[in-house]
Amino acid sequence: MALFVRFWGTRGSIPTPGFKTKRYGGNTSCVEVRTDESVFICDGGTGLRELGQDLIRRATPPPMHLFFSHMHWDHIQGFPFFVPAYADHNVLSVYEIAPGQTRIRELLTGQMRSEYFPVSFCDLGAKIQSGYLEHQGKLIDGVKVRCISQHHPGTSYAYSFEQGGKKVVYSTDNELDLWLADPNLCITSPESLRILPSEFVDFVRNADLLIADGQYTEEEYPTRIGWGHARTNTVVDLAVQAGVKQCAIFHHDPMQTDDDVDRKLERAEERARRHGSNLVIFGAREGMELKV
Repeated sequence: MALFVRFWGTRGSIPTPGFKTKRYGGNTSCVEVRTDESVFICDGGTGLRELGQDLIRRATPPPMHLFFSHMHWDHIQGFPFFVPAYADHNVLSVYEIAPGQTRIRELLTGQMRSEYFPVSFCDLGAKIQSGYLEHQGKLIDGVKVRCISQHHPGTSYAYSFEQGGKKVVYSTDNELDLWLADPNLCITSPESLRILPSEFVDFVRNADLLIADGQYTEEEYPTRIGWGHARTNTVVDLAVQAGVKQCAIFHHDPMQTDDDVDRKLERAEERARRHGSNLVIFGAREGMELKV
């Protein structure tokens, strides 16, 4: 069995179409994790619109499962334009973190009020049902799905998807540097491995693919502490500690051009090699599809 991953939106904070962002893309967060039977959708940024267009071209609509890292605008603004949600023959499961919660559904409904959008949530034709995760994870259509909370204003969640010995972790909007056991080490010994808590390392451990927010460079981060995003180099250190095979740097800063992202990735690769790791590092790019 294999997991297929496709990136539909890789930019952070706000859509950034234009010549300088065309290689990595300007749509905001949306990633598809697909099996032969089902589609697992991570976040509903503007990339969700194009995923929806692709889904309706597929022969038979697959069961769709939608997971949100959190509900900031850049992660939900594609939902009203998700065409499969309008078709009455489709079933879409939207997952809350715990049983009894209704926050995600309420916020999706809220952004489709008439003040913001001409079509209301209740006018959607598909059967949109609420799902819930459990403390130890949940088996959904043969895939084990787990989540863990992260450092981000208002809290965000990372998700792992496991099937047939393969593991994909989606971890965006996570200020990894706030997890560091010794933050001062970044100043006194910037090249030293940044030690992250065992709980989070274990969640990521042995992932075949880690998709992680690496929005900032070393120089940018000190003026953005508390904004909820990580330095690319800290993501590399997490991946090295967790024995990750491949790491996709994600949630590219809207102020960074494609060339800026390239330079950030070059430095990340150099860091991994200095720590003796063969970790494969690349920038998440719209349209890129991987078989894990």
